[in-house]
Amino acid sequence: MLPVNAGSLEAINSDTYKSYIKVMYIPEGCRICVDFDTYQTGGPVLFFISPNQTLKIEVLGPQAGYFIFYNRDFYCIQLHDEEVACDGLLFNNINNMPMTAVPEQEAGFINYLFSQITNEFELKDTSQEEMLRTYLKQLLIKSTRLWKQQHMDGVLAGQNTDLDSFRQFTRLVEAHYKKKHMVADYAEMLLVAAKTLTHRFKKLNLPQPNDVIKNRIMLEAKRLLVHTAMSAKEIAYELGYEDPAYFSRLFFIKTGESPSGFRVKYLQQHGADHATVHEA
Repeated sequence: MLPVNAGSLEAINSDTYKSYIKVMYIPEGCRICVDFDTYQTGGPVLFFISPNQTLKIEVLGPQAGYFIFYNRDFYCIQLHDEEVACDGLLFNNINNMPMTAVPEQEAGFINYLFSQITNEFELKDTSQEEMLRTYLKQLLIKSTRLWKQQHMDGVLAGQNTDLDSFRQFTRLVEAHYKKKHMVADYAEMLLVAAKTLTHRFKKLNLPQPNDVIKNRIMLEAKRLLVHTAMSAKEIAYELGYEDPAYFSRLFFIKTGESPSGFRVKYLQQHGADHATVHEA
């Protein structure tokens, strides 16, 4: 764990921790960029960053925060409730939303957990690892509850079957989006009809499965365009498209720009204010 302050800013914004699963607890007044979205914090906020996501703290708040990083071996045991594991709702959700606001009535408990984690690192006891894992699990459980309240309007709370489909689908898309582009591919893996899957998402007022698949592909295309020197043709092949022209048309339909146009525009604006800022 690191404090989030001026002394750690360069390290957190570098690739040093990119391969880790990350949890960041920051106060109001911060400006955070995750992938291609920027968040302005109006109060204490928890961010959950997967190893494949890019993170940049653009503006620090008046108070320090906490930055936790760990690998899958430390906490990703599938015997745990999958909802709070490292590929659960917080890190892999259909809205690609990595943020949970901490309401005033919950801030005391969250602060307590981080103070206990801090104390545990200082103790260096033989049972330290298990205690840290216990506090981390409490943090993830509480945050998952808050995330569902804030981003799902509570609609999933009593619909276990649909919630299970929701979680399984997002995990499968994350694992297979480079090779499998059709809803039918995922419906087959979930042992349901494609129409059934679409109906479940519609009933919960979620984005359609096809949009989720295509949006994940486009997100990866954007990452490759701005973080690598790969050509649009190479990116098309990397994402499973044998026809680069078809991929470029799809990219234009989804983003309103050609792959090369998106790259040029982003690189020209790099370091400037982002177009979309979310209040967190």
